[in-house]
Amino acid sequence: MLRFAEEIVLLMLRDDSGKFTNIPQSAMDRAIAGAVLMELAMENRIDTDLERLMVVDASPVGDPLLDPTLAKIVAEDEQDARYWVEQVSRSAPALRDEVLERLVERGILERQDDRLLWVFRSRRYPVIDGESQREVKLRIMGVLFSNEVPSPRDVVIICLAHACGIFDEILTKRERDQAAPRIEQVRKLDLIGQAMSQAIHDVEVWLASAAVQGRGFF
Repeated sequence: MLRFAEEIVLLMLRDDSGKFTNIPQSAMDRAIAGAVLMELAMENRIDTDLERLMVVDASPVGDPLLDPTLAKIVAEDEQDARYWVEQVSRSAPALRDEVLERLVERGILERQDDRLLWVFRSRRYPVIDGESQREVKLRIMGVLFSNEVPSPRDVVIICLAHACGIFDEILTKRERDQAAPRIEQVRKLDLIGQAMSQAIHDVEVWLASAAVQGRGFF
């Protein structure tokens, strides 16, 4: 089974080019940070509400994608979810690279370097085994455009995708308008998902305010 971060990355990759959709880097970072935190919650290592994020079980999960973040949370005094979205976002580029490598190792993606006159220009990750990518997209579309009861993991993915604007990239405007009431309904099914969505929203508001005032993120 793929981790949330792996499924989020697959949602953000274009099927045809293997490059990421036009999601801003900051939104991508928050999506990955939220995915790691939500995975720790699903592993019963942390819990969160709208006011605080607390450790439930400090023992490592045994996954290098999750354990460094858990260790940081254990080492610090209790903070709220927004604080940890900000902190984990700092490590999001490295986490994203690790996720991509894992997907390459699983045979789901292929790493290709585009070069011009032997100079490295960009890297892309075309899908070579689309089953996992289709599976996550079909699951999410099945929830959004039906009345079926979503699994807890699908609720998490929908919360993260909505909070970080992923649906703006993978759905048409007509589809977004049609799915909007269903997204809102699904988001209310999970308190941790609500708390994480609110934390991501708070960071977005802070970023916008900082940009207006000419301040940096960190």
